[in-house]
Amino acid sequence: MQDPALSVVVIGRNEGARLVRCLESVSAMAHPFGLFEIIYVDSASSDGSAAKAAEFGAKVIEITSGRMSAARARNAGWQAAVAPFILFLDGDTVLHPDFVTKALAEFENPQVAVVWGHRRELHPEASLFNRVLDLNWVYPPGLTEFCGGDAVMRRSALEQAGGFNPDLVAGEEPDLCHRIRAHGGLIPHIDVPMTGHDFAMVSFRQYWRHSFRAGHAYAEIAARHKNSGDPLWQSASRTNVVQASAYMTLPAVALLAALLLHSWLVLFALGGCAIAIIVRTAYKARSKPASPATLLLFAIHSHFQQIPVFMGQLRYWKNARRNWRSELIEYKKSA
Repeated sequence: MQDPALSVVVIGRNEGARLVRCLESVSAMAHPFGLFEIIYVDSASSDGSAAKAAEFGAKVIEITSGRMSAARARNAGWQAAVAPFILFLDGDTVLHPDFVTKALAEFENPQVAVVWGHRRELHPEASLFNRVLDLNWVYPPGLTEFCGGDAVMRRSALEQAGGFNPDLVAGEEPDLCHRIRAHGGLIPHIDVPMTGHDFAMVSFRQYWRHSFRAGHAYAEIAARHKNSGDPLWQSASRTNVVQASAYMTLPAVALLAALLLHSWLVLFALGGCAIAIIVRTAYKARSKPASPATLLLFAIHSHFQQIPVFMGQLRYWKNARRNWRSELIEYKKSA
């Protein structure tokens, strides 16, 4: 029997109908490249996701104990795969039917290790959070330092880099890509649609936890690579500390100064500076496909999120001092 040319590894935890939609999109993709296999890795779902995946003919791997993480699930998937190329997908995504064909063409260059395309939000109209965070997915095409959770990877590059770090609860893709680039691998972001994503983010609590999770990743990965020749996220981690500290303390300082000086001019000045910074950030993001109002909301998000990101960094530093391992940080409700 002919071996598959592509292995599709889908990971999920209580994705429900979102998982079914994802698997339907995989089944419907164009595949002139030959046979492909589907591997679904489930992280202790309680909604019957594993059975749903089996109905699509997927090889199902269930992780039912131990510390759950996307990195652990992806490792289980690609290590069980047999094809030379691995397409990784999150269970809350929808694959564009032509992406894989276009992505595999990039691997004619033997230095190319990872290929990814455009990921966009499926329902930006569902909430302000979806609408704003959709713009986080917009990256210019070209060679990049890392990819997201959806990408096609050369199996040999995964093996050479040692796969995903299962100890990470977030940020596993940049960490892996850092090691792939250290071995000379290239990571092109191609200018084609790849996946639609479903944040399903409808509450401030979800938004906060999503940013908190990013902060934990910043701190942990910066700590792991601080002594390497190419320190990853060191600058981002330090910048976040400075920005978040300023955003949390300046309003209180300005209010105290206004009370002591018996003048509200200090608060007005601070408000004016904040508006100017937000407008400047929105203007710098004008290349993103969005209305002026959405760009302003994106600018507000870009600055406000520094606070929960900082809190996530604090959580990592606290746990690291106590030699505790952080558990999975979830922000999404079950489908």
